[in-house]
Amino acid sequence: MEDDGPHKADVVVVLAGDEYGTRVLRGAELARAGYAPYVLVSENVRFGSASCQPSINYAIEKGFSAKLFRDFPNNADSTREEAAKIDSYLKQHDVHSILLVTSNFHTRRAAALMRAQDSNVRVSVVPAPDPYFGPGTWWKSRNAQKTFLLEWMKTIATWLGM
Repeated sequence: MEDDGPHKADVVVVLAGDEYGTRVLRGAELARAGYAPYVLVSENVRFGSASCQPSINYAIEKGFSAKLFRDFPNNADSTREEAAKIDSYLKQHDVHSILLVTSNFHTRRAAALMRAQDSNVRVSVVPAPDPYFGPGTWWKSRNAQKTFLLEWMKTIATWLGM
């Protein structure tokens, strides 16, 4: 797990793929604490809709202001493709530093892919907790074991350029 800790940044970027809302809540906490002016919420197309609104609505229901969020719907089917799409946004909006928020098990691979997009963007990773995966206890539950194995398979595929 990679954890750079929060730093001042131009934007908080929350990656897609969180089924539990912990990523968007962690991103919102960082923005509300003043680390960045807003949270860019990336989300994949689901149920025929390219909207980040369910994730954003969840954070609003938990007490965060709607003004903290900008949605970034996309049809990326991998973290590599999502990083490329986010990088285009960052270039268009003259962003030079981000706080990258993703699940604790996903931080190292996601950070490497994001950094590979543009060496001029400072990427600091802040992990969001996963309710079923603890970095120090992953071998104790079947769900965590599956998450660990799947993430390692994806990491190897990333190393191979897949």
